[in-house]
Amino acid sequence: MILGLTIILILVLFLPFTVHKVEKNLEAFLFIMGLLAAAISQVLTGALFTKALVDPVHITLAVLIAGLLFKWFQSSIEKGILGMSRAIPARLFIALVVIILGLISSIITAIIAAIVLVVIVSVLRLERKSEIRLVILACFSIGLGAALTPIGEPLSTIAVSKLNADFFYLLHLIGPDVIPAVILFGILAAIIVNPKGNGGSLGASMESESYKEIFIRAFKVYLFVMGLTLLGAGFEPFIERYLLGLSPQILYWINMISAVLDNATLAAAEISPQMTDTTLISILLGLLISGGMLIPGNIPNIIAAGKLNITSSEWARFGVPVGLIAMILYFIVILLFYV
Repeated sequence: MILGLTIILILVLFLPFTVHKVEKNLEAFLFIMGLLAAAISQVLTGALFTKALVDPVHITLAVLIAGLLFKWFQSSIEKGILGMSRAIPARLFIALVVIILGLISSIITAIIAAIVLVVIVSVLRLERKSEIRLVILACFSIGLGAALTPIGEPLSTIAVSKLNADFFYLLHLIGPDVIPAVILFGILAAIIVNPKGNGGSLGASMESESYKEIFIRAFKVYLFVMGLTLLGAGFEPFIERYLLGLSPQILYWINMISAVLDNATLAAAEISPQMTDTTLISILLGLLISGGMLIPGNIPNIIAAGKLNITSSEWARFGVPVGLIAMILYFIVILLFYV
């Protein structure tokens, strides 16, 4: 059984990063891997399948409804952004963009927050270096903030489901660490992002999504979370044997691989209700922070980089140093307050 799960883990970790067809069909791939893992672990029961059907409902509805609302009000949102950018001091506006998107991503979902970010950047029309810095810092913020509720992003959905926790569990568990980080990323953006751009008029409007694209995205999120639920249940024996005994500090640094792999996939494989709060905090912070370092690490990164044509090397040149500094700072926080 452990051999089979190890093979599946290797496939899940590396195929999406190395095989283009798997990357493009990640949701279906993870669903198949989840079914196989659950079958190998002999936990593929009717109760588990029902749970896998129910778990994705809330985040899928949130993505669908937010996507529709954004489509209907996109023009008004763009004009409102331009008006606010002119009425508020430029650096304060940049800080507020990063902070507010980070905090509300737990309500409107990380996916919609990333789309709003793209619209804001399109309206501001910053010079290229500043645009990339703003996008990366905002994606760090969104990735962290969205984890505070189970509707924010797949990682938080899976974590709450696996821990059988209530809606506000993650807010209480990691909120005291995440919220200051979101604010700090906003302050950093205000300091290092040059607000001077082409300015003057409304930038190029982002092309409105079709209803087909909105519904397909919602279905993909549903299938993605369903696959992760099955994958997480299937990997319970693996977790019990190899991860439960590891120190929180080791797990924290192991999760730097979240920089190149979607952090929700890793959360599904690692988190267990048998873990202590300190271990869970270490796992989650390691996943969330390092998830912003490279484009594949988190959904907001992929969306923003794709729509704004940010290359992997452009992202890495700024995202990796920022992520490493944040990882070191939060490792010190874990040592001081949780060990």
